[in-house]
Amino acid sequence: MANLSFLDIVKMNNGDGITGLVEESVAAAPELVVGSSRTIAGQQYNTLVRNSIPTVGFRSANEGATAVASGYENKLVQTFILDAPIETDKAVADAHEDGWEAVMAIEGAGVLEGAFRALGSQMYYGTATTVATSAAGSPTKGFPGLIETVDAANVYDVTGTGSDTSSAWLVKWGPRDCQWVIGMDGAISTGDVRVERLTDGSSNPYDGYRLPLLAYVGLQVVNANSVARIKNIDSAGNMMSDDALFEGLALFPAGSAPDSIFMSTRSLNQLRASRTATNATGAPAPIPTEVAGIPIHATDAISDTEVAG
Repeated sequence: MANLSFLDIVKMNNGDGITGLVEESVAAAPELVVGSSRTIAGQQYNTLVRNSIPTVGFRSANEGATAVASGYENKLVQTFILDAPIETDKAVADAHEDGWEAVMAIEGAGVLEGAFRALGSQMYYGTATTVATSAAGSPTKGFPGLIETVDAANVYDVTGTGSDTSSAWLVKWGPRDCQWVIGMDGAISTGDVRVERLTDGSSNPYDGYRLPLLAYVGLQVVNANSVARIKNIDSAGNMMSDDALFEGLALFPAGSAPDSIFMSTRSLNQLRASRTATNATGAPAPIPTEVAGIPIHATDAISDTEVAG
């Protein structure tokens, strides 16, 4: 894809130290690796979105034609504060054989991985507190997720029931479809490592190293036909299959196929099991990597404990 990814944006707008940490940690969130991204100067912006296409027809000779036009609306796209400070006990860090810098780098990679996993989960579940999931918990802050914004006409129901269901998401990336938005010109604000007075869980103080890590992140979905959901995938009887995926693909208009398919590892294994191995040795079918030429990405950000509905 020609679109810039989250990692590309970070490389262009931040120092080598942050870029190295991001490269090490971002693999945990395929949504950020393959998804299109853009920067904005501030924290929000308005974008003009076409919401209808005019109907155009023929006319007879010497007969007038009615002027037609597309329909448009302004949409406000906002970014939200992602705050993930890196902290470690000064006494422990100073005692490390490679120095406190090595400890901060190790801890920084872990914090960034957690932040990227949180962004992946937010992409799907947003602030939806009605979806009980182990991945999403009960968030109330941040940007709306796809589960809150997907058009009802773009949802295919596998009809699973219970509290062990999951979803698969088909996403078309790009400036006129779905993309990550990073505010403040794409900078991840870190400042300098400082020695500060930290507190433990019982409010007891101790000296520690602290590195602030602050970013403004949002998700823009300006085309209703850029996202589709396959929902209520359960663990028995209503599982992921190629048939379900092609039902999801059929929700997109002709000539506007998605760029990425995301699902949990359970759903991916169900898809593999649904395929018949045709090799001479009778070995199991391999892990699927695409369908109809569209890459499939397994992600831990999609839960297998969604509430059916």
